Amino acid sequence: MKKALAVRHVHFEDCGTLGDVLRERGFEITYIETGLANLSLIDALAPDLFIGLGGPISVYESDCYPFVNDELDLFRRRIAAKKPVIGICLGAQMLAYALGAKVYPGNAREIGWKPLELTGAGKNSPVSHLAASNTSMLHWHGDTFDLPDGATLLASTDITKNQIYSYGDFLIAFQCHPELKKANIESWLIGHASEIATSKVTTVAAIRSDTERFGEALAAAGRKCFEEWLKGAGLW
Repeated sequence: MKKALAVRHVHFEDCGTLGDVLRERGFEITYIETGLANLSLIDALAPDLFIGLGGPISVYESDCYPFVNDELDLFRRRIAAKKPVIGICLGAQMLAYALGAKVYPGNAREIGWKPLELTGAGKNSPVSHLAASNTSMLHWHGDTFDLPDGATLLASTDITKNQIYSYGDFLIAFQCHPELKKANIESWLIGHASEIATSKVTTVAAIRSDTERFGEALAAAGRKCFEEWLKGAGLW
């Protein structure tokens, strides 16, 4: 049985549809809970797939959250070995930082649903399934990052240029949330209630309504994207 190891920062931001795809193909998924697990004891090279999930903290807050340095070390070891790795939201920022890029506050928070704009490379990659003609996309972040040297930009939005990027054929990173399952959005609305209330860019009602409109299409498109990328990475 193949194994996937996912680093989780808040419980409701899990693997979502990526988890469904992996289980259907015989993967065993283990979650590592940051703040509870000792990340320095984790073997980053043991699983077939390593996943970094989202969360409300920042890569540059290691003084407040010391585990960040241990998590970055896991990503660096994984990258050095060129073994398959996926980053989502905070995970994408961690990967960018581990690859030597800067991570910093964006010009504006991006919270809510908005289609992606694919690059030429994106249109010829698994990300093609996430094109605006197929689905809108959920965004939930305040930080952004520079594109790492050697990485390929796959998708952008008007607010955030570096939305999705790849690095070789073993790494893909999503600033956005292609893994979202419509049924899980209420947990997001509760868990991020304070951020929504202070964001001034959206409301609970707007996110709930848009998720009802776009959630099923995103789930279908996200599954296709993950399936194609995992196959290209040699994971089945």
